[in-house]
Amino acid sequence: MTNEQPAAGPTRRRRRLTDAETARRMLDAAMSMVAGAGLTVSLEHISFEDVIRDAGVARSAVYRRWPYKDLFFSDLLRELAQQAPAATGADGRGGEDAVRQLGRERFDLFGTPEGRHGLCVELLRQGALRDFDAMYASTRWRTYIALHATYLGLADGELRREVGVSLEAAEHGLNARIARSYEQLADLLGLRLRPGLRTTFEELATQLNATMRGFVLTALSRPDLRDRHIRPRVFDTTSEAEWSQPALGIAATALSFLEPDPGVEWDEQRLKRVRQMLGL
Repeated sequence: MTNEQPAAGPTRRRRRLTDAETARRMLDAAMSMVAGAGLTVSLEHISFEDVIRDAGVARSAVYRRWPYKDLFFSDLLRELAQQAPAATGADGRGGEDAVRQLGRERFDLFGTPEGRHGLCVELLRQGALRDFDAMYASTRWRTYIALHATYLGLADGELRREVGVSLEAAEHGLNARIARSYEQLADLLGLRLRPGLRTTFEELATQLNATMRGFVLTALSRPDLRDRHIRPRVFDTTSEAEWSQPALGIAATALSFLEPDPGVEWDEQRLKRVRQMLGL
């Protein structure tokens, strides 16, 4: 008995996809990958060879130090993460100087509750406008934000742990500076955290940091958020001033946390202390 093989039929050719179908399949496949792993930021736009050229070093020496370019980029990520605290802003002296300057110029406002409230709102407005403009224009700040996205895309391991530790330290440092700034503002104006919130200046700083960061990131694709408009009597004040949406958001957040401290008596002794704080 013989084993008969079935006759081979004509080979069925796969239908050739149109350009549109090819593009759609490629995009759908990539979208599935992004949905599974998330969208990450890399250093692929930096050419290893260009770095060697700009550094003015011998290629042979570089490749002895980093046999593979991925090893160099890992060290670069560590370096960026270690310098992250410097990207989160200045030491706060600019803001403190601005507070003292405005306080000196409008010292008469400290004499009444309405005056102190108006001064508080104005300090919040100016500070928010100043911080937003500085962050929006800062390349170092954008690098710092991108570094967070890159960190999310790193595989588990020593590099991810080191970058994470550096970013966490930078965040704590930034938060501490913001908290200290608002503690000083509250002390100057006789304010306190609303007791019903059972919160801290550190939590207020976290709220303000997240609010400002959200506005800066959103403004990268919506530049209209930078626009300022005259708004009269905002937050129960009696004056008109230019407010942007980020400034409104920051002031509203801060004022929802703070209130006049009933334990502070605004007598001559208190005003004398304020003069000393302002350097008058």
